[in-house]
Amino acid sequence: MDLGIKGRKAIICASSKGLGKACAMTLAGDGVHVFINGRNEEVLEATAQEIREATGSEVTAVACDVTTPEGRAKMLAACPDPDILVNNAGGPPTGNFRDWDRDTWIKALDSNMLTQIELIKAVVDGMIERGFGRIVNITSGAVKAPINVLGLSNGARAGLTGFVAGVSRTTVKDNVTINNILPGPFETDRIAEVIAGEAKSRGISEDEARKGRMAANPSGRFGRPEEFGAACGWLCSANAGFVTGQNILLDGGAFPGVI
Repeated sequence: MDLGIKGRKAIICASSKGLGKACAMTLAGDGVHVFINGRNEEVLEATAQEIREATGSEVTAVACDVTTPEGRAKMLAACPDPDILVNNAGGPPTGNFRDWDRDTWIKALDSNMLTQIELIKAVVDGMIERGFGRIVNITSGAVKAPINVLGLSNGARAGLTGFVAGVSRTTVKDNVTINNILPGPFETDRIAEVIAGEAKSRGISEDEARKGRMAANPSGRFGRPEEFGAACGWLCSANAGFVTGQNILLDGGAFPGVI
């Protein structure tokens, strides 16, 4: 599918692996100059080369931590006028809410709510002036169907969702959309962390926890990152200008509701 965004520039946060990498691969495959990000420079550079070889597109790797003011400044210095912003960050640790103090909560909010808001604030007015912008926040299926051990993620990402619900309605008239994608279980490092947390809390093996989660999903499996990347690519496309403020759930049918 031609997404109609060849020659555009995109910032994709936390994109050295996993879902962020899948988004970068899809966008680069459509001729977008992607600015990818991660904290491990060696892994990031390897990913950048992999994307270049697979797509032939320009890839700029920016090694930094975007959850810090310094990291965000470095990312925006590399690409001050993006047409596309894909917000992504590793989820906070799993656990029991009784063990989380205020500092733990603030760290979760910084990485999974406030960082995304700061980046949106930094780029959205430029997008409005140019008459094109696509912002996609990678949140979590746990926003819609909270998981007990993911309390930090549930809270922080629900806050971001509420923020987006308001601001996204003010930008769409200028062809700037803001949407969220809510991943369920995908084959990434994150699902391995969740499974480990569940196994520990239930006193079972990680293999048992993994098989149980797969069996409980209507699809009988976990999602593939490239499936996620394709969905993100469409939301960033030229023809997605009438979709804003939405929460797109990619969970293999796990959520049982109708809305």
